[in-house]
Amino acid sequence: MMKFSCEKALLMNAINVASRTAAQKSSIPALEGLLLRADETLTISGYNMQTGIRTKVSADVVQGGELVLNARLFGDIVRKMPDDMVTFTADDKQMVHLSCGDSDFDILGLSAADYPELPEVEDDHAVSLQQRTLRDMIEQTSFAVSTNESRPVHTGALFEVTDQGLTMVSVDGFRLAIRKEPLDKADGGAFSFVTPGSALNEVQKICEDTDDPAKITLGKRHILFEVGDTQLICRRLEGEFLDYKNAIPRKNPIKITVDTKELINSIDRVSVVISDKLKSPVRCIFDHDKVLLSAKTANGEAKDICRIAGEGNGLEIGFNNRYLMEALRYAPADTVTIELNTSVSPAIIVPTEGVENFLYMVLPVRLKAGE
Repeated sequence: MMKFSCEKALLMNAINVASRTAAQKSSIPALEGLLLRADETLTISGYNMQTGIRTKVSADVVQGGELVLNARLFGDIVRKMPDDMVTFTADDKQMVHLSCGDSDFDILGLSAADYPELPEVEDDHAVSLQQRTLRDMIEQTSFAVSTNESRPVHTGALFEVTDQGLTMVSVDGFRLAIRKEPLDKADGGAFSFVTPGSALNEVQKICEDTDDPAKITLGKRHILFEVGDTQLICRRLEGEFLDYKNAIPRKNPIKITVDTKELINSIDRVSVVISDKLKSPVRCIFDHDKVLLSAKTANGEAKDICRIAGEGNGLEIGFNNRYLMEALRYAPADTVTIELNTSVSPAIIVPTEGVENFLYMVLPVRLKAGE
């Protein structure tokens, strides 16, 4: 037996959060479901054997218990219910009765014994930071996480915690993103780990635009993110992450400063002739106080000029339009400095003023004659 009542909006929000890690299809039917556990409060969990989310929701629990309900069906039912109190009753045979206003549903659940336990995470190392800061750091680095499974460790982001703060790094072979943030304190001294990109996307969605803390705890094989009433647990990625400090050339003779949005707009304009079928690099000629951008495909040819501060010495260099545009779009600064060397050397993008709290590196594309 199990019985509780809960506001529809609160229940729906908890179902949405936990459903993000419920398996879409699984040989274990329970993994396509959500585990509901009622005691002093209601806890809803989703788990796909890689990443798990459990979230607490305020509910009036009349009788405690636990069972599993199909995530899609349960979510669809609650979503279509009127905005009122939802009453949930389950009998010993896992038959569930849901009622809200004039709506009633009867569905069959599964035994909680069929649901795998989410891993426990030891708390040898832990760090806390504001939710909005963690959300921003993920957003400003996750675009460069690799999707190539041949190097599994690069399908995640590196977290490095030291006395100086938290550094997040992602790399995909074509670009590299680094974001730094000072911390008040870290429990357990300096440590580092790699979190899967798919799990970080979920953490970003859970974090809110608030100063409230998000806590990250590192275990031997798993990582725990605690955000408000929600916990996300995922596996650590093992392997040798890129030695990023030695991969970044910083002795670059050309340094130009540019308005971030203006350069994005210029790249966007010349990208009109580029498509998935008709790929072409954006050709950049960095001159005195301006950069000339152009692209040419069978669709046509586009040219644009963006004003810069500095001397480019006429350097001609090509970039993948999306890679360069994403680095600029996620740069948390109105103006950036772009460091350049040769036509085959990477471009380094850093803030023009203040603390260097981010760095993006974009590899060039070799230009062919006539492109």
